Amino acid sequence: MDPRFRAYISAVTVAGVVVGVASIVGVPLWPSIGGDTGLALWIGVVLLGSSSSVRMPGGTIVDVGIAPLVACAVLGGPAAAALASAIGTLELREARGFIPWLKGGVPWYGSAYNHAAVLIPSVLASLVYARIAGTVFHADAVTLLGVLCAGGLHFAVNNSLTAGALSIREGRPFRAVLASNVRQFGYSLAGLVPVGWLMASMYVVAGPIGVLPFAVPLLATRSGYKKVVEIRDMFTQTVRSLASAVDAKDPYTAGHSVRVQLIAKDLGAELRCSEAELEALEWGGLLHDIGKIGIPDAILLKQGALTKEERMVMNAHPVKGEEIIRPVQKLAPELPIIRHHHEWFNGSGYPDRLVGHDIPRLARIMHVADSFEAMTAARPYRMTPLSEEQAISELHKFSGVQFDPEIVAAFERVIARRPEWAAPNIPKHLLERPIPRLGDTVKAVPA
Repeated sequence: MDPRFRAYISAVTVAGVVVGVASIVGVPLWPSIGGDTGLALWIGVVLLGSSSSVRMPGGTIVDVGIAPLVACAVLGGPAAAALASAIGTLELREARGFIPWLKGGVPWYGSAYNHAAVLIPSVLASLVYARIAGTVFHADAVTLLGVLCAGGLHFAVNNSLTAGALSIREGRPFRAVLASNVRQFGYSLAGLVPVGWLMASMYVVAGPIGVLPFAVPLLATRSGYKKVVEIRDMFTQTVRSLASAVDAKDPYTAGHSVRVQLIAKDLGAELRCSEAELEALEWGGLLHDIGKIGIPDAILLKQGALTKEERMVMNAHPVKGEEIIRPVQKLAPELPIIRHHHEWFNGSGYPDRLVGHDIPRLARIMHVADSFEAMTAARPYRMTPLSEEQAISELHKFSGVQFDPEIVAAFERVIARRPEWAAPNIPKHLLERPIPRLGDTVKAVPA
């Protein structure tokens, strides 16, 4: 585990324990929650809301428990907020973390951090509410203002803590992770805060039965989150199928697109790309060679050197790829990557002979990832993959000529961390044949 990540989750967990103990021991329950019986009810409601969590594309876990959690915090105060956060947010996958042979569990330290990251903002939210509306809940405009402020603070602190953990663990910029989370589900979660006020109001007016009608909108919101994830997964699967069509046409590039995608994302994270840029690298990596669908097999699979005319046909694949993908509006950010991933830093690449930083940055990243993967894989024109040392040497040799020097330097840091990217990629149909030793033959970086 990264020492910075360990220090971060340890600090948040310790802070959560201190805040929780101080709240439970030092602050009595506020009267509006109805004593221990009411507290138990609200913990159960929070538990139901938190049990239907959905993992969002960026790795953040989202549930609809914020509405009952805010209601509990403003009805019962810091003690109720702490207990509801500690007990009401328990999940089955946390229990799995204590059973070694079960998959999908959360390590104990992850569970401790997750509860602390909810407890701290919940207690702070109750304190802010008390400053605005007092400790006795009334269904009026003042308490609505207090709940809105408390809910806003809860959302801001909780998401900041989560973004901090993801930023350190995955090497992504904090602001990019936070912005991505807000963009994905911020508005819908913010909409749940007034629902929390309505739940608290109905509880004060009608008792426990007043909370029941809110199950429907909460479940509908959770269903909306799930649909977002399902649609994105379906879109990703479609993109993967398109990439597989290229791999199926050329048996030598089997798995190439997926490997380039993974390398490019790691390289983008090292270069502090935003969440949107990492997503563009993800899909751009899968689709960067989609234009090869339009290249005749006689050229694409030729083992000897290409003639000038054949080279012109082959070099047209970035433009063909752009033409294929352009009608898909969702993939507009990937078009510059697809078109320009063979541009050279000195301007001698194709198709537009762009120079230096005129080449889109993501295309320069993709060019390094694509070239390294190609060098460490078997190809019709070079059956023996290059070793890691030879491939890195080629990147250095062409740094400032073919590749952006800054990106080459960043790639060296990535490969030091992820040596698996240098493992030779040899297609299955070649594994039964005798393969020469790695590094027997060195050929210049593919254009």
